[in-house]
Amino acid sequence: MITLLDKELCVKVIFSHGKESGPWGTKIRFLANIAEEMGCQIQSIDYSDTLDPEKRVERLMQAIPKDDPEVLLVGSSMGGYVSLVTALQHKVRGVFLLAPAVAMPGYKVQSYPVTCPVTCVHGWQDEIIPAENILNFAKQLNITLHLIPGDHRLNDSLKAVGVLFKQFLFERLTDQT
Repeated sequence: MITLLDKELCVKVIFSHGKESGPWGTKIRFLANIAEEMGCQIQSIDYSDTLDPEKRVERLMQAIPKDDPEVLLVGSSMGGYVSLVTALQHKVRGVFLLAPAVAMPGYKVQSYPVTCPVTCVHGWQDEIIPAENILNFAKQLNITLHLIPGDHRLNDSLKAVGVLFKQFLFERLTDQT
């Protein structure tokens, strides 16, 4: 029998929005409801005052308690980059990416050898980050990749994204390692 982690552990899910979004956009609200239903604490960082991805990384690093590995990061677009770079510097339980802005010109970090489980959901019709870039990224990191119908925002595929997020959470919450 599989049981979720003891509620007292209070796994926290921290959301990082994209460049032109906000801390409680459509996707984050939708996924935050799923996380809450599964017994997680949620937090969404507001980065709307800066477009600098490295300043966003600093802000996320400050939001995570230094000795708390019971954190899951969720990042969309630039927030995906922010979550990945943070996972390089802080032990987290896992990272869930939505159309992540990886291998982008001008971004400081171009390699992401994270050691935690990573799941990526990306739209085949993404007009900002081509699916081919994500295929290469996923292959290099050996991460779980789901390519689904949709553009960069993935708003038309929220139901599919929700199913994949529930699966990710279940796997991360039942993993006792």
